[in-house]
Amino acid sequence: MFPVLFRLPESLPILGGAEITTFGVCMLLAFLTAGYVTRAELERTGHDPNKAWDFVFMAVIGGIVGARLYYIGLNWQRLVEDPVPLVFARGGLVWYGGFILATALVIWEIRRSKLPLGKMADVVAPGLAIAYAVGRIGCFLVGDDWGRPTDSWVGIAFPNGRPPTRVDIIERDFGIAVDPALVEKYGQIVPVHPTQLYEVGMSTLIFFLLWRIRDHRHHPGWLFMVWLAMAGMERFLVEFLRAKDDRFIGMLTLAQCISLSIVAVGVVGSLRLRPPPQKARKRA
Repeated sequence: MFPVLFRLPESLPILGGAEITTFGVCMLLAFLTAGYVTRAELERTGHDPNKAWDFVFMAVIGGIVGARLYYIGLNWQRLVEDPVPLVFARGGLVWYGGFILATALVIWEIRRSKLPLGKMADVVAPGLAIAYAVGRIGCFLVGDDWGRPTDSWVGIAFPNGRPPTRVDIIERDFGIAVDPALVEKYGQIVPVHPTQLYEVGMSTLIFFLLWRIRDHRHHPGWLFMVWLAMAGMERFLVEFLRAKDDRFIGMLTLAQCISLSIVAVGVVGSLRLRPPPQKARKRA
């Protein structure tokens, strides 16, 4: 994999020698992609297309801060023991935390701009789907968020991942027993499910579906609710293959519990935002 694209020249003040990571570049590309897709939708629906970059700015602030706060909350014991490395580390960003705070800030910006919330939610939905796919490409290239060990043809080893797919790390940090046959065949660096690519594929399909049905006749906000339901289900399913150590309820991870809540909100919201049957309209 390619965790580091290049290093800045040592001669640069302050930032000299700093690493430019593939994850950081893909995060930038994800926000830009969301911005351009949202801009196109704003223009198509007759709104100021430049508002897309106001939404992106709020999403960047909320996404990074929220993702970091969520990660710190999950690792509060480390915060008590040694807070500085945890707070200022370059890694440790959790998507759901970023999504929650970014959503709150974008809603605030929509309200501040006196724009229709439901319509704006529909406008940003396709961009959210494709931006998530772009971001997961960064996870793959840096070797993060990989899955359980596998001997199938889809398996990929991450010798330089963060962390590497090393047997002792998988067993110690994630509590997953590695099949001795895998160790005998591949050594200490074993192949795992590339769950990042699974998410890239599913999120891209969600984007194309949303793009196809974006000119719907339902109430404003319906498309966003459809995205919530599909995105939550995608994350719920892929978590079964992720190498995780945060099983929350039985075999379900904390992310899966949040995903189920998001799916429920999306399904109920999309049903409520469908227009009433013709007969009901006539009665009204």
